[in-house]
Amino acid sequence: MQENLTPDQGQKMQLVSLGDITEHKRVEEALQKRENCLRKQSKTLVQLAKSKTLQQGDLSAALREITEAAAQTVEADRVSVWLYNSDHSKVECVDLYDTITKRHSCGMSLLKANFPAYFQALEEQRSIAAHDACNDDRTQELSEPYLSAFGIASLLNAPIWLGGRLVGVVCHEHIGRIRQWTLEEENFAGSIADFVTLAIEASERKAAQEALQQSEAEFRAIFERSSVGIGLVDMKARIVDVNPALCQILGYSREDLSGKRFTDYIFKQEGDLELYKQLISGTCDRLEMERRFLHKDGKFVWALLSISLISSQNGEPQYFLAMIEDITKRKQTELELCESKEAAEAGSRAKSEFLATMSHELRTPLNAIMGLSQLLQQEMVGSLNDKQKEYVNCIYSSGEHLLALINDILDLSKVEAGKEELFLSKLLVQELCDYVISTVRDRAEEKKLQLIAEIDEQADFCIGDERRVKQMLLNLLTNAIKFTPAGKVCLEVKKVPQGITFTVSDTGIGIDPGQFKFLFEPFKQLDSRLNRQYEGTGLGLALTRKLAHLHGGDVTVESVLGKGSKFQLFLPNQPPVEGDARRFCEEIFYLDEEQSTQQQITVKKRSLNINEVSNNTNYSLFYEKSWQSRGDKDDSSSTCSRRTQLTSRQPATSVTKNILLVQDEEKTAALLRDYLQAIGYHVEQISTSNDFWERVQNQQPDLVLLDLELAGDTNGWDLLSKVRQNPDLQDLLVVTIASNTMVANSDYPVHTTPDGLRDRALQIGANACLCKPIGIVQIESILMQYFG
Repeated sequence: MQENLTPDQGQKMQLVSLGDITEHKRVEEALQKRENCLRKQSKTLVQLAKSKTLQQGDLSAALREITEAAAQTVEADRVSVWLYNSDHSKVECVDLYDTITKRHSCGMSLLKANFPAYFQALEEQRSIAAHDACNDDRTQELSEPYLSAFGIASLLNAPIWLGGRLVGVVCHEHIGRIRQWTLEEENFAGSIADFVTLAIEASERKAAQEALQQSEAEFRAIFERSSVGIGLVDMKARIVDVNPALCQILGYSREDLSGKRFTDYIFKQEGDLELYKQLISGTCDRLEMERRFLHKDGKFVWALLSISLISSQNGEPQYFLAMIEDITKRKQTELELCESKEAAEAGSRAKSEFLATMSHELRTPLNAIMGLSQLLQQEMVGSLNDKQKEYVNCIYSSGEHLLALINDILDLSKVEAGKEELFLSKLLVQELCDYVISTVRDRAEEKKLQLIAEIDEQADFCIGDERRVKQMLLNLLTNAIKFTPAGKVCLEVKKVPQGITFTVSDTGIGIDPGQFKFLFEPFKQLDSRLNRQYEGTGLGLALTRKLAHLHGGDVTVESVLGKGSKFQLFLPNQPPVEGDARRFCEEIFYLDEEQSTQQQITVKKRSLNINEVSNNTNYSLFYEKSWQSRGDKDDSSSTCSRRTQLTSRQPATSVTKNILLVQDEEKTAALLRDYLQAIGYHVEQISTSNDFWERVQNQQPDLVLLDLELAGDTNGWDLLSKVRQNPDLQDLLVVTIASNTMVANSDYPVHTTPDGLRDRALQIGANACLCKPIGIVQIESILMQYFG
């Protein structure tokens, strides 16, 4: 830096500032040198990766190219490749490149027993960077016989691995002064060793190809006598030779085809050219495809075409070997079968999808029939004589029976249509067995059957959809009870290595082994004479096996005609479901795997509150979920006769409670409104969410009955969420109503089962959840629970 200064005397002067930047320049030069080395190494590795020499299988040529490239890149005086002999007792130099003489040599060897430290280091370390090779512990034993003889001061060695086995070493040698190898050079040496591995693999492939060529004499005999068409085609797609079978397939003589382009007889498809290029480059060994060929008379011939390469002595691709099998008849049969299958599957899907979407339309009138018949049973609209009571009871019982049938059909259709979803969780086996045994106990006692449950101590839990596992067990148990006139029915649970088994055995009528193949077909009872003696549709076992398959398990059967049957349900430890299914389950319950068992117990206890209240009031008429009604009902009149009529009940409190009914389904609304008004409650009903907030503010209801399937801009899920977000409505009692097969709003993903819907509604803020069809006891239990 300089400045012009003017002293007082008027004389001009220049001020010069000097600084020492030698170290800065040295650092810059070092960085530039390092960058140049890295760029040079990268360029060499890219060139080797693209090298055709390494892919052709000529090991000597590949090693020459590799050693020259490595020596020039790291500026080593010598680079060599040493490989172990067959018994792994020594390494032999297969190629050594000397940069001074520009020559390659080979032939030296080192016995492994004479240099134990060096060979041990090769096996244990990724590379040996010996700056002072004569004094390095790993290489000093090479000093006298090798290093000193050639004046080698520094060594950089990288082991060569092939198939997890040490097969040799790449040596970079510096002569004269000691050299400090850099980390970048060590990494480069390892990459060079990897390229040697690739060259060895290519050489082995070439050896296999040469062995194939040696079998040409045997091939010629097969060529002429083979029933499969065989063609030899050169690299320009001209036909060199064909066998008699190919001539017959195409309708031409050998002379007609000789010299013609093979591609003129084959219908090409987009992408075929790329496949041929891959075959030529060695990316794949053989192409197999189905293509159409042109016959001499103009017709199309479907053929299975297999193409492979025949290489010359130097490894260059020389011929295509094409093998053509006439599959015209098979193809025509396949096309006909595919069309038939597609038509059948389309029909089946249409049927299943239609039934699966008809749930609401089928269940809605049944809900009204069963609900209104319950009101008649309670004589809320007038007294009934004995005959009328019998008729009403039979109407209700028949409705239950029809609902169970509809549920079976819809469940089976959902499974076949691929719409069934599993809600997997950890289930306590003891609770499952207690539940299903208690559910079927009355039926067993009516037939004076002994009902036994035997549970292995190690079978503490299983993985499955709680509702579906109960459904499968109930199906098997009710079938066993139905077809067992006398004796016993046993449920045996065992832990097996892959999962858990539930075995239901009986001493019933048994099954002819010849009928096993029809046993799990829907809508089929094995003996039509049984239809009159034992009611049923034949859906239970078909649905049970399909549900077991969805869990990754199965249902198997053993039976002896006249002695009894044994059905075994197997559930695996790891059901084959998507990974998100388990996370979805955990999100629903907000729990981790360790908490899952305890949380399920809590949820189960919470869901039993309604039943407990019902039991405390000594009501004998109880609500059965649709999946609890599996199996066939007894005679409707006898079933009805066992039901006790419910008496009308007024609110226990002296003040009339206000109930806001938010329900857009007219028949359900009429049922609930008439019943609640008949027992003394004041009911206001709205069919949309538009007037909800005004009614809540003006009426100040004591209880809100909210249908989650409410139509309109705001559905029931959103309305429930907004109620709980309002600080003034935190104490408002909200009981939700849901159908068994409703689809929840996308903002609130819910598993479409009664338990899943109930649990999600409770999480959002509902005090309780009722599932359609709604029983009178359900409603009274809610009222008793909250109003006394």
